[in-house]
Amino acid sequence: MNFKHLVSLSHSLASNGFLCLRFTCKSLQLPYRVKAYRVMWDYLKSLEFTIKRIFVGGRSMGSRAATALARQLSDESEDAVQGIICLSFPLHPPAQTNAQRQRTEDLRGLPEHMPVLFVSGTEDCMCDRVLFDGMVKEMKAQVEVFWLRGGSHGLTVKGRTDDSVLDEVNAQVITWINKQGF
Repeated sequence: MNFKHLVSLSHSLASNGFLCLRFTCKSLQLPYRVKAYRVMWDYLKSLEFTIKRIFVGGRSMGSRAATALARQLSDESEDAVQGIICLSFPLHPPAQTNAQRQRTEDLRGLPEHMPVLFVSGTEDCMCDRVLFDGMVKEMKAQVEVFWLRGGSHGLTVKGRTDDSVLDEVNAQVITWINKQGF
């Protein structure tokens, strides 16, 4: 939860008028994380005020959990989630590109009205660009990809300050949300 990119993004979102709820999961297991996301979703829906537009997102495994939740919720209600933000989506473990089909099942199952933003580094050892581009072509959802030049899986770039990278990533996310009409 206190990962530098998520803290920076939540501050940037708040300073641009967006309410942002951050939380963390102690387990690395995807089913546990999806269940934790669902608990937070149910909590949001129980509040006495109405939240009209909800984007879910995460970094690395958290983006897989956000995608799985969005797919579940879209099966229940077409307008439950307005979009997904995936920072450093882990398409496959390092040097194990054969695992990508299993990791993208929820992405391929998203409905065509669902916008998805991917922010990935061009040097991410967990996101082979050729495989990624092929997976995006298989998706029905509306996809936009921002490739951070020289970025690693941790979205760090040699020769650049963390703040400059964070500013660039945050600007991309906010611009994308605003393009969705909200």
